[in-house]
Amino acid sequence: MGEPLLLSSQAGIQGCSKEQGHPAQHPCGESTTLACLCAHGVGRAEDRTRDQPGSAVDAVCASSLHAALCLPTKFYYITLLRDPVSRYLSEWRHVQRGATWKTSLHMCDGRTPTPEELPPCYEGTDWSGCTLQEFMDCPYNLASNRQVRMLADLSLVGCYNLSFIPEGKRAQLLLDSAKKNLRGMAFFGLTEFQRKTQYLFERTFNLKFIRPFMQYNSTRAGGVEVDEDTIRRIEELNDLDMQLYDYARDLFQQRYQYRRQLERRQQRLRSREERLLHRAKEAPPRGDAEEPGRVPTEDYMSHIIEKW
Repeated sequence: MGEPLLLSSQAGIQGCSKEQGHPAQHPCGESTTLACLCAHGVGRAEDRTRDQPGSAVDAVCASSLHAALCLPTKFYYITLLRDPVSRYLSEWRHVQRGATWKTSLHMCDGRTPTPEELPPCYEGTDWSGCTLQEFMDCPYNLASNRQVRMLADLSLVGCYNLSFIPEGKRAQLLLDSAKKNLRGMAFFGLTEFQRKTQYLFERTFNLKFIRPFMQYNSTRAGGVEVDEDTIRRIEELNDLDMQLYDYARDLFQQRYQYRRQLERRQQRLRSREERLLHRAKEAPPRGDAEEPGRVPTEDYMSHIIEKW
């Protein structure tokens, strides 16, 4: 969660592919491309598997959308954010089962990070079976503050070069950039508020889902029993994500309340118009209106008197 997704006003949601295609500006500072748009005749859903984590909609480049996407259209970046502690635990469980990010190039400013800038956390093919303590102890683990990093413009801080600027300034720049990009998104949601997320999506894009979202609080992360000290440690490792999530939750509620108030105001106006229309239909028909009485003039009155 936290990776920006691309929503087309004509053709639905698309992921960002790193292959040759049509360039699209990515909020995280990468010049990514959308290979599904016109460079390829068909979208390839098999490019992403469960063992290759990434945006869930990287696999949504359907060939049926190809023609529509090649037309001039308007795109919106959207994202879903998640409680940082739950998200971190979920990623740990995912990695523990053998998931890797080997196919992710981490492109930034036209290059990939060097091994010195981004050392691996493990040796071998994957990190399956790692304990939570091992997961937390790796200082290069990109699971920490992942949501801020996915939303921020990394080029502002020298990408993955940690010596580019002091750590404190780097953290603040990343957080400010992530907040700015989040504010600029037409829509974002929170996994902890599924119904409100659905409501905002439908009102923002004038689309309707065929069934209501369900709030599932029983997840793999929810099934992990951790003590208070471990939770505090995870919060420290994800301090930027914690700040971003607090900000996002407040902004989300503001957008939700605004939409609700707007909808209620529109409903009141519609009800008023319907009442007026109903009254107009029930009003008795008017007869032929008599012409207003004519004010007698002096000549006219004289003529009447003479006749009498």
